[in-house]
Amino acid sequence: MSLDDNDLDSLPDRIAETFAGLTLLVTGGTGFMGKVLVEKLLRKCPDIAKIMLLVRPKKGKSPKQRLEEMLNDELFAKLRSLRGGVEPLLEKLQIVTGDVIAPDLAISDTDRLDVIENVHIVVHAAATIRFDEELKKAVFLNVRGTKLILDLAKQCKKLKLFIHISTAYCHLHEKLLEEKPYPPPANPHKIIEAMEWMTDEAVATITPNLLSKLPNSYAFTKALGEALAVEAMEHIPVIVLRPSIVIPVWQDPVPGWTDNINGPTGLLIGAGKGVIRTMYCKSNSYADYLPVDVFINGIMICVWNYIKLGDTKSNVINFTSSAEIKVTWLEMIDAGREIIMNRVPLNNVVWYPGGSMKHSRLYHNICALFFHWIPAIIIDTLLFCLGYKPVLMRVHRRISKGFEVFEYYTNNQWDFKSDIAQTVRQKLNPRERRDYKVDAIGLDISKYFEDCIRAARIFILKESDDTLPSARRHMKIMWFVDIVAQFLFWALMMYWISGWMASFYSFVVGSSNITPKAIVE
Repeated sequence: MSLDDNDLDSLPDRIAETFAGLTLLVTGGTGFMGKVLVEKLLRKCPDIAKIMLLVRPKKGKSPKQRLEEMLNDELFAKLRSLRGGVEPLLEKLQIVTGDVIAPDLAISDTDRLDVIENVHIVVHAAATIRFDEELKKAVFLNVRGTKLILDLAKQCKKLKLFIHISTAYCHLHEKLLEEKPYPPPANPHKIIEAMEWMTDEAVATITPNLLSKLPNSYAFTKALGEALAVEAMEHIPVIVLRPSIVIPVWQDPVPGWTDNINGPTGLLIGAGKGVIRTMYCKSNSYADYLPVDVFINGIMICVWNYIKLGDTKSNVINFTSSAEIKVTWLEMIDAGREIIMNRVPLNNVVWYPGGSMKHSRLYHNICALFFHWIPAIIIDTLLFCLGYKPVLMRVHRRISKGFEVFEYYTNNQWDFKSDIAQTVRQKLNPRERRDYKVDAIGLDISKYFEDCIRAARIFILKESDDTLPSARRHMKIMWFVDIVAQFLFWALMMYWISGWMASFYSFVVGSSNITPKAIVE
């Protein structure tokens, strides 16, 4: 017999009870993942003592300005309504001005002492997630930053748990990632020392040798950072959480919400705008995606499982979804194309959403030339002549650079064990399973992608719903343009092929007329 919401609300919320009276220090709290964590903690755990946020000044804005801007985001609308505005939220939050990339975290002595005396839980989520980040900066953020936060946590007098956010894609040599530590690709301490004294030019020279078979600085430095967290388990209570590709909110609090266009959202937006027309990719392979709200729920459940249930042996946990649901790249692109063409069109598309994934790099490169570079040159030339700033060549250079990294992941396949996460969630009561959802029950892939596209349209592209009618009209025009362009492309290809065959035929026929008699004469 299913329980209604009133019955569920009568059950205890042991997750929220775990955080009552506790003070947390969160790094990366103003980032994509951190925002969702802060919102959930403030909304579901009213008795939490304090959330300290390590925040640095950025782009001319002070930490206080950045925090207030964050709390006024649409993500916090539900929470603001429940609590009566931003001011009550600020009472639960405390800024610790600092910077993970700084040699000493740039924390004042007063703030450092406050952290040491009061913090019970540290959530270390700060990291650079740029795959093409220069190695020195990636090391300072993802490796040295982790070491410095761990050193600070070791001094905390009331520390109950240190949570290190790693990634399921940091041990890429393992085609099956188990829930256990793995040896790092290098000694993290020596790498930190080397980066501190080497010049940028020297680092750039040795980077290919250091990365070896790893595709980018992100995978390399996240593996090193994880190794430091595992090493610290001998001294303080630590759990390492490995999420897969973290994507927009599924359900709570704003379906589809994101603050960036990384990952699948960027791919759908690029294809929906008509900018991305071809990809070199194994269309039947799949990536492992995890909605950010599901992962945040998982973090809170892991805290309860470790602190209240005493499960200290489950200290390396994979948060992945492919054991329950697999979505191939082709299925994702097809779903996104159908949504954008028929339900949620984007404004000012430069080409009708189309194109395809190519299994041949040569075919992909030919299509990229005709459908990416040549149109970009033509459109940018027109923009320049009309007095506007050219943009498409710059966009395609960025896309091309991104594809260089992206192709490694789309043309390889990994699987993940997630036994611990599967086991822990069995301990939840019905209310907790509803309020801290970490399973795929009820997931509608098409609806989810539609929410993602609609939210990105509103929050990222700033395209309001009242522009949908004009977007649909524009889409019809671009459909006609696409038909004409496709006809011209294939006509050109047939002309080129027929010309090549005619030349080849003439060569063969001409050669066959050269007889021994003709040579003698």
